[in-house]
Amino acid sequence: METSIKEATLYTPLRGEEVRDDSKIIEDEKVTPFSNAGILSRMSFRWLNPLLKKGKVIVLEDSDLPKLQHADRAETCYTVFMEQLTAQTNKGTSGSPPVLSTIFIWQRKAILLSGLFALIKVLTLATGPLLLKAFIRVAQGKEAFKYEGYALAAGLFVVKCLESLSERQWIFQTRLIGVRVRSMLSAAIYQKQLRLSNAAKAFHSPGQILNYVIVDAYRIGEFPYYFHRIWATSLQLCLALLVIYYCVGKATVASLLAMILIVVGNSPMAKLQHRYLTKLMVAQDIRLKAITEAVTNMKVLKLYGWETRFRNVVEGLRKEEARWQSSILSQRGYYLALFWSSPIVIAVVTFWACYLMRIPLDTGSAFTFLATIRIVQEHIRLLPDVAGSFIEAKVALTRILKFLEEPELQKGTAEGNSKELARPILIKEASFSWDISSSKVTLENIDLNIKPGEKVAICGEVGSGKSTLLAAILGEVSCTKGTVQVYGKVAYVSQTAWIQTGTLQENILFGSLMDPEKYQEVLKRCSLEQDLKILPCGDRTVIGERGVNLSGGQKQRIQLARALYHDADIYLLDDPFSAVDAHTATSLFNEYVMGALSEKTVLLVTHQVDFLPVFNTVLLMSEGKILQADTYQQLSVHSPDFQNLLIVKSDATNQERQISYSSSQRPTIANQEIEEIDVEEKFKKGPVDQLIEKEQKETGDSGLKPYIQYLKQNRGFLYLSLSLIFHLLFIVGQLAQGVWLAAELQNPAISILILNVIYTVIGCAMSVCLLIRSHVIVVLGTKASESIFSKAIVSIFRAPMFYFDSTPVGRILSRLSSDLSIIDLELAMKLSTALGSTLYTFLSFAILAILTWPILFLIIPTVYFTTVLQKFYLASANELIRIDGTTKSSVASQLAESIAGAESIRAFKEEDRFILENFRLTDANSIPYFHSFSANEWLIQRLEGLCAVIVSFSALGMTLMPLEASKSGYVGMALAYALAINESVVFATNTQCMLSNSVISVERLEQCMHIPSEAPEKIEENRPLPNWPSSGRVEINNLKVKYRPNGPLVLRGISCTFGGGHKIGIVGRTGSGKTTLIIALFRLVEPTDGNIIIDDIDISKIGLHDLRSQISIIPQDPTLFNGSVRYNIDPLFEHTDSEIWQVLEKCHLREAVQEKEEGLNSLVVHDGSNWSMGQRQFICLGRALLKRRKILVLDEATASIDNATDTLIQKTIRTEFATCTVITVAHRIPTVIDCTMVLSMKNGEMVEYDEPSKLLNQEGSLFRKLVEEYWSYSGGHNQH
Repeated sequence: METSIKEATLYTPLRGEEVRDDSKIIEDEKVTPFSNAGILSRMSFRWLNPLLKKGKVIVLEDSDLPKLQHADRAETCYTVFMEQLTAQTNKGTSGSPPVLSTIFIWQRKAILLSGLFALIKVLTLATGPLLLKAFIRVAQGKEAFKYEGYALAAGLFVVKCLESLSERQWIFQTRLIGVRVRSMLSAAIYQKQLRLSNAAKAFHSPGQILNYVIVDAYRIGEFPYYFHRIWATSLQLCLALLVIYYCVGKATVASLLAMILIVVGNSPMAKLQHRYLTKLMVAQDIRLKAITEAVTNMKVLKLYGWETRFRNVVEGLRKEEARWQSSILSQRGYYLALFWSSPIVIAVVTFWACYLMRIPLDTGSAFTFLATIRIVQEHIRLLPDVAGSFIEAKVALTRILKFLEEPELQKGTAEGNSKELARPILIKEASFSWDISSSKVTLENIDLNIKPGEKVAICGEVGSGKSTLLAAILGEVSCTKGTVQVYGKVAYVSQTAWIQTGTLQENILFGSLMDPEKYQEVLKRCSLEQDLKILPCGDRTVIGERGVNLSGGQKQRIQLARALYHDADIYLLDDPFSAVDAHTATSLFNEYVMGALSEKTVLLVTHQVDFLPVFNTVLLMSEGKILQADTYQQLSVHSPDFQNLLIVKSDATNQERQISYSSSQRPTIANQEIEEIDVEEKFKKGPVDQLIEKEQKETGDSGLKPYIQYLKQNRGFLYLSLSLIFHLLFIVGQLAQGVWLAAELQNPAISILILNVIYTVIGCAMSVCLLIRSHVIVVLGTKASESIFSKAIVSIFRAPMFYFDSTPVGRILSRLSSDLSIIDLELAMKLSTALGSTLYTFLSFAILAILTWPILFLIIPTVYFTTVLQKFYLASANELIRIDGTTKSSVASQLAESIAGAESIRAFKEEDRFILENFRLTDANSIPYFHSFSANEWLIQRLEGLCAVIVSFSALGMTLMPLEASKSGYVGMALAYALAINESVVFATNTQCMLSNSVISVERLEQCMHIPSEAPEKIEENRPLPNWPSSGRVEINNLKVKYRPNGPLVLRGISCTFGGGHKIGIVGRTGSGKTTLIIALFRLVEPTDGNIIIDDIDISKIGLHDLRSQISIIPQDPTLFNGSVRYNIDPLFEHTDSEIWQVLEKCHLREAVQEKEEGLNSLVVHDGSNWSMGQRQFICLGRALLKRRKILVLDEATASIDNATDTLIQKTIRTEFATCTVITVAHRIPTVIDCTMVLSMKNGEMVEYDEPSKLLNQEGSLFRKLVEEYWSYSGGHNQH
């Protein structure tokens, strides 16, 4: 049935027909020699020689590989396919263009050309048995003409060469089709995720989308290799039947029936495989989704001590996946046994038919028949792979098309030049909903009319719809009623900072050209100059994925700098100042909003009401509606709701920040000159230690190491040995059958009945051996993959935080998806097949050597040259596969990063640039794969040439050697093996090379299995008491901390004591070491010197789980996990529903949860994006309330929420944790002003530690200075 899509527009590329200058083909770039190679060079793969020679001399890197020709690049493939799809759409009437038909039309020339080569291959293969019969006739002295033997040998050589040339081109062309289709689908998936609707995102997690690209698209890319085999195998079987009829006459009917029964018997297996594979891929998606969530939020899991719980969840999901994996392997194992046995079954049935029909058999007919069966045996053996590949491709394509058909974001907002229009933003009677299928709207009856240059503040309680309003203006939320018009260039700063992996400079420029003067001004306006002094490489410091090596404030300021450098007309700022301290927030507001953006249109979501007086308009929101929109002065007089908002702030601080936007009134600190950083000098001094490490890969020939590593898992050596024993028995059975026929077929003393019985018994024994061998291989594959995954996942979850900070998520997921998939489903089968085919090849050589001993003079050098060629090939091939693995990780990392930042990418209209980068990375991954399969064909073609010489000379030798007519059976047997030797050597070498390539996945996962581990989770001899800590006293003694062994000290000898039950405030500017001190308390980083003692126990002497599970924390970024509300508050299921409801009551969430139909089982989607920031923070508070630990840490926990929510949280903490030690890191001075003690930090050192009242009265106190700065920007709101 034709697969189709609903609307062609779903596939419309985001990029127009105009291609940016940087995507044009550079004339002098290094393009593959294949692009301009002549026909002889292409047919012989001679164009690949320079690369293989280079690979023999040096270890190949991706920079050594030439680029793909223009027609094979991802951008070209996607663009041409889209043109074809559009053309098909225009021709059709239903508007549902069939994707498969379009792919066939797009690649029709390559498909037809490869099909022609496949036809030549099939026809040449069928002539072999006919030549064999002629050779036997010559060996019996029945020559048709004098030099018939020589003519037949020459003809055999020509046929074998033609067979080799045609098959190699057939496979090369289909592999090339696969590269193009894979690249096209990868590009389509990437572009789709950039415009995926919010409702659709709930059904396609980042892990699933990643799976579509790095697993599904790659499986579809493999299918063209098998496509022609569907009809070629059928044609080959038909031609084989004609040859069989020529040999055994009417008994061919029996052969045909046997073939039909084998194929029909396979049909239920094919259906089962389809079912199992569908289940497996769903299970893979679910597991990857859980791993993605865990790896992305590993810091939170470690802080809470939840790693073991989440690892158990992943392992439980893996068990479900392993169940389907085992079913697929078992089905493939029996499949393999069936088709390896099929020649035996056909031969036995045919010989019995000849006996019953009284059809006489001579050696010529018998061995011609067997040679025909043996030649097509390889094609019959490939039937399971063909069926498996077809089913995998069908399932994968169905999944991808379902994703591509998902609804997209509406394009309802108009855009234009704001300078030509009086209203940059105009919203009339509009309602918005995140889920367009839901009857419930998120925003209702929104009317907004904003003038150019107007400053609009948006405020309101938690969950009132402030962020959603900005999203609606961006077009991120579906407009269900009314109109939205946005005119002008938009810049957006999200509430949760999105930072790319790359340098700080790249994050600010965000695709724009560098303007040094403008760039320096942006750094100054965003208070980033001082940060550049702290960072090791200034603005060239590589920022980790999600900005892991930056503070929350630094990430927000980089976002602000990105928006400012963008030079937009409209600025949408979603609470960007909450993550920075009071001084920086005020400086940013003055310099940025009221300075740099003085002539721009600005919408600012803020919880800091002290900024509001200077705005032209203040929007007060509640429950998805704009309650009032007026000036600050009018609202403060006439709006009770707004007055309540101000009272909350007043209660919290009794002071109100007064914003000065006159340059003369700005504090001197904001105007301090920062010395320019000479980054060039830093680079000249030596290599710079950057956070993100280049992906490790083995180099050269790894030898037996990865095989030993694989077979060491769960008694793998035992299972492999058993497999080899039974395969040897199968080979011995094959030899015994051949010798029995050759010796006794024309022996009058042996009846045909006895001959058939013994032949049948041997055949049955061989089939049993195959069945047992297949079962053993299934066990080997299942047990080994189970062990490898278990060790890898434990190693990853036990890795220190530095590993996650320096390793992109995509790199980890690539190994736990595509590499693991190879180990799960392919490696054991390939290992078994490679060893089995190699043994069979040596058997063929042995038989030839025994019957025609002069051929040894050819066999010995052939084996030598085969080894030399294989080593020459593997020197490059192994590196190509390794480069393929690392470049695939880059594709995965960019995709994962783009999914996380899709909103920002769309807001800045940077889709084109990201799409071009995706094209580049997809090509970078296709290049090693293209050269890898080309090198494989290069090798096989040369081996087939050697085999053609051996076969021809063997045939000639046997016809010229004086043999008795009674021994013509042995000639037939030898030639039957000789004719198949070409296939045998190629099959053996091919499977060895494929195995060598696949086992690299073991190398890559082995790296995951040996990540340096954190300290033990539990130390049995040093387990603290269950009620530890009982008082909550924390002693810090000369604490020194480095993030890296060769890095600088981040904490420089901190010594102080936090009294039990005391409330401790930690203050200091960005980069002072506040957060480092907290993570040292949880041992996310181990001290270089000194120690921390909690209730008389040195925390370095106890297990990490015992430590982390006994301390509560509310982190700065409230992290939620996919699941229910209940699961997010109590993932360990240690508490009752009643206890959870009580906690929800205390953290002011009970009403919000009760409003939802599912209650505690209400859905929390990925990242908790269906809950507001404040609600997420309340859930984190609920976790702390449930744990009831004696020590509570607040790491800037209320930075991103409004004052009302902050007040509620602080009140709850004071009430519920009155007797606990509470350690608070905060930017908001009121949060720490009533603490028992305050610790002031600067440059990793303790500046002072005392009661806040004493510090305030102490001249020169850093705390006093910070408070004065805060108050210097404050005044009563009544003054306005």
